[in-house]
Amino acid sequence: MDRTGIAGKVALVTGTAQGIGASVGWALAELGAQVAAVDINAGGVDQLVAALRAAGHHARAYPADVRDSASVDAVVELVEREVGPIGILVNVAGVLRTGSVVELSDNDWAAVLAVNTTGVFHCCRAVARRMIGHGSGSIVTVGSNAAGVPRMQMAAYAASKAASSMFTKCLGLELAEHDIRCNVVAPGSTDTPMQRSMWADSDGAGPVISGCPESFRVGIPLRRLAQPADVADAVVFLVSDQARHITMQDLYVDGGAALRG
Repeated sequence: MDRTGIAGKVALVTGTAQGIGASVGWALAELGAQVAAVDINAGGVDQLVAALRAAGHHARAYPADVRDSASVDAVVELVEREVGPIGILVNVAGVLRTGSVVELSDNDWAAVLAVNTTGVFHCCRAVARRMIGHGSGSIVTVGSNAAGVPRMQMAAYAASKAASSMFTKCLGLELAEHDIRCNVVAPGSTDTPMQRSMWADSDGAGPVISGCPESFRVGIPLRRLAQPADVADAVVFLVSDQARHITMQDLYVDGGAALRG
């Protein structure tokens, strides 16, 4: 099915320097969106935008730290002034710190919540204020299946994603009267630099797919890791006209790993 309602819209995407964020940026640009690419990694986001432009797409780089509300507000204002009204927001920026709860440091806990939860709040608040005036919009937060399934050694990450997921749904309830939809895409294990950082060796995908009874973790029924494009496809659907009557939903893209009914 063709995805409509994306061409010509301004799409602000965070975490675009690599992984899922970069894939979302490409997917939206290929459908005609004007992509405002945001990431703390200025070099990485510049490379993405250069590649998008070389391919004939519309994109601009906006280096920013989602942890800093003033920085986010300034970028959102700049995007609307330079490119146009933001019609799509995709929150992808995220960080991971692993470790048992009893050994997790204050700094690790705070670092994960600052990006994965507070960063989503900063971006949503700044963009939603303007979308209300525009009378329409679509917001997607890329969460995680860890938000709904307990994971050993991942308490901070799981908690941060659970919080951002519920926040996005509450936001959707508040914004529905303005024709603004808010949804969550919850990936499972996806072949990204973040995923590979947890592998002990180059065969790290094998144990992830098979599961690990010792850590009470089931495998992936579809017997493969997700690719960033799999997640981007779900995002594209939710921001398109084909999902115009869908809001406050959580779409799991995890090959069945969460065993959700």
